Amino acid sequence: MILQFISRESSLILAVTPANMDLANSDALKMAKEVDPQGLRTIGVITKLDLMDEGTDARDVLENKLLPLRRGYIGVVNRSQKDIDGKKDIRAALAAERKFFLSHPAYRHMADRMGTPHLQKLLNQQLTNHIRETLPSLRSKLQSQLLSLEKEVEEYKNFRPDDPTRKTKALLQMVQQFAVDFEKRIEGSGDQVDTLELSGGARINRIFHERFPFELVKMEFDEKDLRREISYAIKNIHGVRTGLFTPDLAFEAIVKKQLVKLKEPCLKCVDLVIQELINTFRQCTSKLGSYPRLREETERIVTTYIREREGKTKDQILLLIDIELSYINTNHEDFIGFANCYTEQRMVAGAQQRSTQANKKRAIPNQVIRRGWLTINNISIMKGGSKEYWFVLTAESLSWYKDEEEKEKKYMLPLDNLKIRDVEKGFMSNKHVFGIFNTEQRNVYKDLRQIELACDSQEDVDSWKASFLRAGVYPEKDQVENEEGSQENTFSMDPQLERQVETIRNLVDSYVGIINKSIRDLMPKTIMHLMINNTKDFIHSELLAYLYSSADQNSLMEESADQAQRRDDMLRMYHALKEALNIIGDISTSTISTPVPPPVDDTWLQSGSSGHSPTPQRRPASTVLPPGRPPAVRGPMPGPPLIPMPAAGPSSFVAPPIPSRPGPQGAFVANNDPFSAPPLIPSRPARVPPGIPPGVPSRRPPAAPNRPTIIRPAEPSLLD
Repeated sequence: MILQFISRESSLILAVTPANMDLANSDALKMAKEVDPQGLRTIGVITKLDLMDEGTDARDVLENKLLPLRRGYIGVVNRSQKDIDGKKDIRAALAAERKFFLSHPAYRHMADRMGTPHLQKLLNQQLTNHIRETLPSLRSKLQSQLLSLEKEVEEYKNFRPDDPTRKTKALLQMVQQFAVDFEKRIEGSGDQVDTLELSGGARINRIFHERFPFELVKMEFDEKDLRREISYAIKNIHGVRTGLFTPDLAFEAIVKKQLVKLKEPCLKCVDLVIQELINTFRQCTSKLGSYPRLREETERIVTTYIREREGKTKDQILLLIDIELSYINTNHEDFIGFANCYTEQRMVAGAQQRSTQANKKRAIPNQVIRRGWLTINNISIMKGGSKEYWFVLTAESLSWYKDEEEKEKKYMLPLDNLKIRDVEKGFMSNKHVFGIFNTEQRNVYKDLRQIELACDSQEDVDSWKASFLRAGVYPEKDQVENEEGSQENTFSMDPQLERQVETIRNLVDSYVGIINKSIRDLMPKTIMHLMINNTKDFIHSELLAYLYSSADQNSLMEESADQAQRRDDMLRMYHALKEALNIIGDISTSTISTPVPPPVDDTWLQSGSSGHSPTPQRRPASTVLPPGRPPAVRGPMPGPPLIPMPAAGPSSFVAPPIPSRPGPQGAFVANNDPFSAPPLIPSRPARVPPGIPPGVPSRRPPAAPNRPTIIRPAEPSLLD
């Protein structure tokens, strides 16, 4: 938890260590070094200075000479547990701390840089420095926020909720903006483009040119039933007579029955467009959220109008189909006619022509029809299982790549002789699957006769099928027709009737293809004219009148509670930003910052973890003592010097040396070793000892001179 706070660059680290502890092994300093290797945010604090052993002090540490930090150390003396129990006042504790530093001989020269008040002052200065350093970025951030709010706040500066002119103006502006947004979403625009998914006019365009053609192709009919219907129609038209020629009335009857089936996909296309249109204008009304009643009324009015246009559009679509049913134009330039269907060669040529036309529907060979992600679902587990690839569908091939950069191509599959079929999704799979296979029973990919492609939704499957349709790959219908066509002998064994059935079957196929082409062209035009363009005109010209007639203006323009709260918050934020910028300007001109201390050698923090520090708290006694402090007396007591006497015979007599004054002090000064034994103090010093300033008498009186006692050898007594 401590690292969570001290890791922030804006935090200041106080590394607190007791004075009676080994400083090099301080956990606080080690943690500070981890998050602040430069030492810019770390201040050392030494506590319990009054509890150090007698004869030791932390002077070198506090002077940042021993185990240095970039910002140094500050010593403090806090209240003891006894003081806390005795309810010692904080002021008294600060006074006692000040007295301690002033009276202690090792700290009195730095007393103004020690103590809790100095630590407080230092922290305040560091806070000031930090504020000044962060002011430029803070000022630019506040200015950018202020600029972004000014445009929105401009309309709220003189805001009066009950002003009728403001409500009228706001209503006009919102309705006009709603009309512009709706038109942009339908017609397309360069601003506010959605890059995540299709929306508005793009989705409607996909319905026109992908979904609707696919629905027409998907409209499968049973070949067996169709041939039976043609056979019955021919027989019923001939009646009791045996017909020699193919009756054209049978052709018309079968064609009209097939044209009626076009109504379902056409009406489904209208429903899809209406749903997209409603979703589009609801996205536009989201900007009216500030006024809930206005948004509700707008959605109700526009939805009602779209539903009205829906009925008229569907009536017109049904009318188009009824018009096609009213007259069968066998003189159409694309219709093969009866003459081309009498011989087998002509029928084969017609089939080849239709196949050629189907191939011509494909676009330019290099034109890309669609790109997207698909999953190949039927790769065996031994070969990696199902994999997702980036597929690119063109007019001639289907390629898939490792990713959407399209650099590493995995395979390219030509579209010749390919068909699409539906595949049931697996029991444990939530993806929708469709298959691609070759009609000539060839392998499509490696040893697979069919590749199964999976999508996330059925809508994606239908969209991909429509894209394959544009590339000339059709659903599996011809194969079913061929298989069921082999059973045509179950209806009749008359060869003449069979030729007539085949002739009408080809004529029906040709004419229905012409009608499909016409319907695919007319459907988008009809829907655009009767629904989309009329809806745009209604929103531009009549929506405002309907709003005025539906409800009172005051009720329409009644703000929501959220909007009122948002406005108040915005105004409050705007004034707070302006005040903050003014305060920052004052701070920039009235505060003084201090420079960052130079770096120090703090490698001891790395090496100190493996050993111990050189006992920084213990200091040897100095030879130069502070004023007023007597020198410590070490060694033997004052007295005559002891001079060793040389060895002599028992009869020799050596006179004791005559005492003299001590020699010059040069010998004492020359000894630079502070730990060597101090010199012997003479019995009568000639001058003031070193370390005491001249003119200051010593408190220790000089020792009384001792006269040497001369012991003479005993003389023979007269009594002897």
